[in-house]
Amino acid sequence: MSELQDLLKESGYSDKAIEYYLNKVNVGELTEPDAHAIYTGPCGDTMEIFLNVKEGVIKEAKFQAIGCAGAFSSGSALTEMIIGMTLEEVEKIDEELIINYLGGIPRQKVHCTCLSKRTLQKAINNYKEKG
Repeated sequence: MSELQDLLKESGYSDKAIEYYLNKVNVGELTEPDAHAIYTGPCGDTMEIFLNVKEGVIKEAKFQAIGCAGAFSSGSALTEMIIGMTLEEVEKIDEELIINYLGGIPRQKVHCTCLSKRTLQKAINNYKEKG
C-alpha cells in the first residue's frame, strides 16, 4: 500500500472509496452530453457532471471536479451507481445511499456526497428543461 493509500485509510476512507479516488473512475467529459451541470458547494469544491440519456435511462455519466479525495470518490461512486437507471430512480438517490455504496467516507467529507448529489440534480433539471 502506498503512503497516500495509508493516509486515506487512516482518515476513514473505505478501500472502495480509495480505489475510486486513485483510479479516477468516470472522470472526464462527454463531448455532446444530453445533460450537463456545474456546481460549487459551500466548501469551495466544484463538480461538473455530464450525462447521456436515452429513453429516460442514463447510458453514460462522467464528471470532473476541483476538490479533494472525497469529491472524487463521491463523483465516481455516483456516476457508477446511476448508469443504467431511469431518471426517476436517480432522483431518489440520497447522500446516505452514496456513502453506503462507497462503504464509508470520513464524517467530515459527507458534504462531498452532497456536492455530487446536488450537481446531479442540476444536470437532471438541465435535461428536463431541454425536453
